[in-house]
Amino acid sequence: MPGNKVGAGRPRFNLWSWLTFAIALVVALPVVVVLVHIFLPSGEVWGHLASTVLPRYVQNTVVLALSVSIGTLLIGTGTAWLVVMCRFPGRRLFEWALLLPLAVPTYVIAYAYTDYFQFTGPIQTLLRDTFGWGRDDYYFPAIRSLGGAATLITLVLYPYVYMLARASFMEQTVGMLDVGRTLGLSPWKMFARIAVPMARPGLVGGVSLVLMETLNEFGAVQFFGVDTFTTGIYRTWFGLGEPVAAAQLAACLLAFVFAVVLLERASRGQKQYYNTSGRHQALPEYALRGWRAWLAWAVCAVPVTVGFVLPSLLLGWMAIETGDSRWGWPFFEYARNTLVLGALAAAAAVLLAVLLSYGARLQQGPATRLATRTAAMGYAIPGSVVAVGILIPLAWMDRQLNLFTRDYFGAIIGLIFSGSVFVLIYAYIVRFLAVSFNTVEASLGKVTPTMDAASRTLGQTAGGTLRRVHTPIMKGSLFAAGILVFVDVMKELPATVILRPFNFDTLAIRAHNLASDERLAEASTASLAIVAVGIIPVILLSIAMRRSRPGR
Repeated sequence: MPGNKVGAGRPRFNLWSWLTFAIALVVALPVVVVLVHIFLPSGEVWGHLASTVLPRYVQNTVVLALSVSIGTLLIGTGTAWLVVMCRFPGRRLFEWALLLPLAVPTYVIAYAYTDYFQFTGPIQTLLRDTFGWGRDDYYFPAIRSLGGAATLITLVLYPYVYMLARASFMEQTVGMLDVGRTLGLSPWKMFARIAVPMARPGLVGGVSLVLMETLNEFGAVQFFGVDTFTTGIYRTWFGLGEPVAAAQLAACLLAFVFAVVLLERASRGQKQYYNTSGRHQALPEYALRGWRAWLAWAVCAVPVTVGFVLPSLLLGWMAIETGDSRWGWPFFEYARNTLVLGALAAAAAVLLAVLLSYGARLQQGPATRLATRTAAMGYAIPGSVVAVGILIPLAWMDRQLNLFTRDYFGAIIGLIFSGSVFVLIYAYIVRFLAVSFNTVEASLGKVTPTMDAASRTLGQTAGGTLRRVHTPIMKGSLFAAGILVFVDVMKELPATVILRPFNFDTLAIRAHNLASDERLAEASTASLAIVAVGIIPVILLSIAMRRSRPGR
């Protein structure tokens, strides 16, 4: 007999409810600030931007988003079907290896390939020396271009689609595929007519994540000289000194994000996708032989090789041959800053996620659900938008505080709010709270409500139940949530570039600064460190996916 839902019944607001609302308000504040600035006058700057660079921002952003979406959909769906449904050499290896490009930030893969494929790089130099070609005697695709950016971003982000597509294919029942066989469908037709339509929610979810990451992209597009909204926001704020115009550009980018979310919801419409059979037996596998087996191997090997193996080898070679000129204590100071930021942000995000999840568990009403969804929306908001939404109110508070101290005490105390590490922690929490919340919420949902009731009958309060019952049960998920947030913080670039205090550099900032100065070989050390740490969540994801097949 199922247990009663915790908190079911008439809505009753208590301390946990108000705490949930407060967290949602704090997380939503940057978005509210950006939206409010739509209605503020920006002088002639906005008119200048609209008539000169805004059309280019829109065009490049749309083309980049569409190109990356199509590329990741093709690679992610195709490789997921192969590793789930086919037997070929190296299949077990590719099951987890196809996730490895997630460990490589887009700006890192851009730095690695540019040094080797640009005109002065070893590849083109070897071609000219071998064949005696001059500059105009041959064609070589320009890596520093919109097409180059789209290709490299696709190679890094396709695992989002691969993860969800593979999970969807593994959850499909044998019965549906048996029906396809009895109707005489070939493996290709079963894939196109049965498997893909049933996996549509997962595929749409994966592409939506890819779109959000693409809209958030800053490092690679700036390095390649591709003008998008993220680079435009940074240039308008720091180059033109126009925070209002920067906030209005951020609002335009926010409109793109909302459009992606609405399209994802509209694509589902009223359609529902159910597995009506309980037959979660081992899925039938197609044994590929001869050239088909090696073609499947090549299809899976190419994205792993180009998206992870080659960039890692190139970075490793550059780090050994040249490396960071500040290797030693200065470099370890960058690493220390990165570790401190990541640890603080991860701890805060997990704590807030626990409070949010438990508050929603105790008070299951529409207001609480809205608050939790609001608090978890930050992952869909680009880092540059979050940074602008945070910096504007905190800069105003700093200005008012300094005016007060100057008028009454004759002293300027500096940037107390917007010039501290706190502002970075706040931005990371807004950006990545959803990562920890989703993990904690899923873990807490597996705890039967009868345990709460038993704890209450033993005299425990709601806080005591959380501390003594739920937390020990969820400790594995809490650790996983913290690791995921830590790695995301370590790789985050747009918000860090805009909000970091003076003379406070992280590994991502160090790599970005060196690459901006065309010192790519020196940037390899910090980039390689980021990739090494990024492998941790890939291992966790691989283990979780391996255990996800129902009935296994």
